[in-house]
Amino acid sequence: MRTRALFFLLPVLLPVAFFPVSISTDTIALGASIAGNQTLVSTGGVFELGFFSLDGARRYLGIWYHNISVQTVVWVANRQSPLPTSSPRVLQLSTDGRLVILDAQNATIWASEPPTTNLNAGAAAQLQDNGNLVLSADGSGSEQSVAWQSFDYPTDTLLPGMKLGVDLRAGITRNITSWRSATDPSPGEYTFRLVQGGLPEFALVLDGATTVYMSGPWNGEVLTGVPQLTSNADFTFQVVSSADETYYTYSVGVSTPLSRFFVNGTAGQVQRYVLINGAWSNFWYFPTDPCDYYAKCGPFGYCDNTGQAPTCVCLPGFVPSSPLQWNLHDGTAGCVRRTNLSCGGGAGGASASSDGFWVVSQMKLPEATNATVYAGMTLEQCRQVCLSNCSCRAYAAANVSAGVNSGCVIWAVDLLDMRLYTTVVEDVYIRLAKSEIDALNAAANRRSPSNKRVAIAVVATVVGVLLLLSVGWCFVWRRRRWRRRRQGEADSSSAPAGGDDLLPFRVSKHPASDEDWKSAQKDVDLPLVDLAVILAATDSFALNKKIGEGGFGPVYMGKLEDGQEVAVKRLSHRSMQGAVEFTNEVKLIAKLQHRNLVRLLGCCIEEDERLLVYEYMHNQSLDTFIFDEGKRRSLRWQKRFEIILGVARGLQYLHEDSRFRIIHRDLKASNVLLDRNMVPKISDFGIARMFGGDQTTAYTMKVIGTYGYMSPEYAMDGVFSMKSDVYSFGVLVLEIITGKRNRGFYEVELDLNLLRYAWMLWKEGRTMELVDEAMDGSVNYGEVLRCIQVALLCVEVQPRNRPLMSSAVMMLASENATVPEPNEPGVNIGKNTSDTDSSSLGFTANNVTVTEIDAR
Repeated sequence: MRTRALFFLLPVLLPVAFFPVSISTDTIALGASIAGNQTLVSTGGVFELGFFSLDGARRYLGIWYHNISVQTVVWVANRQSPLPTSSPRVLQLSTDGRLVILDAQNATIWASEPPTTNLNAGAAAQLQDNGNLVLSADGSGSEQSVAWQSFDYPTDTLLPGMKLGVDLRAGITRNITSWRSATDPSPGEYTFRLVQGGLPEFALVLDGATTVYMSGPWNGEVLTGVPQLTSNADFTFQVVSSADETYYTYSVGVSTPLSRFFVNGTAGQVQRYVLINGAWSNFWYFPTDPCDYYAKCGPFGYCDNTGQAPTCVCLPGFVPSSPLQWNLHDGTAGCVRRTNLSCGGGAGGASASSDGFWVVSQMKLPEATNATVYAGMTLEQCRQVCLSNCSCRAYAAANVSAGVNSGCVIWAVDLLDMRLYTTVVEDVYIRLAKSEIDALNAAANRRSPSNKRVAIAVVATVVGVLLLLSVGWCFVWRRRRWRRRRQGEADSSSAPAGGDDLLPFRVSKHPASDEDWKSAQKDVDLPLVDLAVILAATDSFALNKKIGEGGFGPVYMGKLEDGQEVAVKRLSHRSMQGAVEFTNEVKLIAKLQHRNLVRLLGCCIEEDERLLVYEYMHNQSLDTFIFDEGKRRSLRWQKRFEIILGVARGLQYLHEDSRFRIIHRDLKASNVLLDRNMVPKISDFGIARMFGGDQTTAYTMKVIGTYGYMSPEYAMDGVFSMKSDVYSFGVLVLEIITGKRNRGFYEVELDLNLLRYAWMLWKEGRTMELVDEAMDGSVNYGEVLRCIQVALLCVEVQPRNRPLMSSAVMMLASENATVPEPNEPGVNIGKNTSDTDSSSLGFTANNVTVTEIDAR
């Protein structure tokens, strides 16, 4: 009768549907209900449960933080079965112990799993301060009386105390799966889950099939792919593995800010956020760098990110299976043995004892889901078992907790997903032929001289240092005289601010000889590609292979012998400016590796040819989409948003995460390339500048760039910094949203360009008028507004008021981030010409050009 009475009251409740009303309790008794906008609030006021809507059309039952201004939902019951907003809704705890959502016709829209124990008359569901909705068989709320709980059925968020993994006794699998979008909590593309078998390991999976990232096997002490993740007073985690259940869980200290761990489908990451000053801050995320991506270097290869750029390296005793691909920085084919094992492949049927083991200790353990674990075996026993099994590739201790090795894990499969760290993780014993072991030992001995040699080396070093100091003093004195003579001259656009000492190699103004170029190539460790290979790939630079023309010369599409498509940039013999910029591009981009930067695969220095080989971009450059009346209709909002985020992350890497701070100086739509999957890649580093140490700003008398994207301080005064790149990014974001060029847009009646027009609409509250009509309503308006607000922050007049790219990424990627109010944008002066007119841009398919404007 109570339920029927509530339905009669629903028409009265509907007018206040958008304003949740707490019913001053945290509990629903057996047979009771909450309806309309009534909510439950946990005793301490931390969490709230009720119905909510994010798009005004669909309504869900969920749990969110009670006292946070921006609603942050952590659990959704009916994520696949929403109610229409106009429909009355009731949550009822039925007499059989199930939570059910009923519509106006009393039909069940969603129901929880049946309770696992019998209920008595006092049974009730309580919302607890940890965010768990618990059905207690007797109403006591004790752990022993739990008959059902929301923590067993997570959506996209893992709260402190929740478990990620499997409970074999209860038959429960606990995964977290991203939302479809910021306004659609239905299951999205990414799932973070336990991978069962062998040692416990957790994987981020795309579309249920493609592994994106793996945490590394659990060795009793750390997840070996996250060795820096350790417990402390503010954060404690556990990985529990038993015959009954395997799971990851974490807890936070009493004084620690609110914390949540969730799958961000937009970023394709698992992220941990903490609440700081009322706003969510991204505390850590994975994958973090290119080496985090699954099996990046293939079988028996490992990723080394300890140097200037991520590099694939073969394990000791192994060589690349495809040298050509390996030299082109494509390590996915992995490595093969240099010498076959005696067991199962050696000549003459030699015994397994002819094989041995080489220890590596600073590695993420290979993927162990298909490995075999022997809990009670010692390492010596493990060694003997491995030697007696011709399929065994490696072994290690299964548990290293408390500094004691116990148990054994044996890999009889290819070793995958390894990476190198600067600290010891765990000893892994790689099986090799005896001859390989002998060779590795001999090489190690050569690197370990005797004490006598050490003493001689020390003396020689001291003498050498004194001699170098003397020579260095003379050099500094002469260089100061030279600089005084050169004072007042304009700086070269190809030399980085801070002096030549910061360059991977010094730029020659006229790099004409093979020796100059090969010396430069050697300094940046860039693979050389034979001219014959490039001629075969491009049909000897056939006209039908030409895909563009830049100030440096033409660009050709090519296909290598293994089928890999590449873009070949050919330096024109007539272009001396192109030669300088060409060299600058080599020395900068060869050091950079990021998902959102175009990859330089190699170079060719033969005869009179100077060639750069890049990965090929199948979808041309961004400007060919957003400024084309036909193509831009295919670029829906979600894809535009992903492109904005990708460019932002690439720029953040250049400014803050790479070894050297790189200022691009010519970020624009035509310098953003799109790969086969529409992933954006920043290109064209011909006029980029490298900063060293704490340098943040530089000055030039030769302003080179593209009007419309240049910041006012750079266009007018020659001052450039990270903040001038941020300005260009803001312009680009507005162009992506509107589908209009900044320099091509002009509101005649109001005398406004695109930036000032956007500012006017923002002030008048008409911001959504900026949205490109070609998107046909498929727009997440919350994301659009956030992007426009961030873009306006990026184009502010004062550089100091513009955000760093790390802040811009956080504001864009998190719907809960606090975004400041923007001020009036700065607009540079310059002629109103098209992007094509202002550049030597003559191609679209692989726009890896050098920018062209000389604005003074």
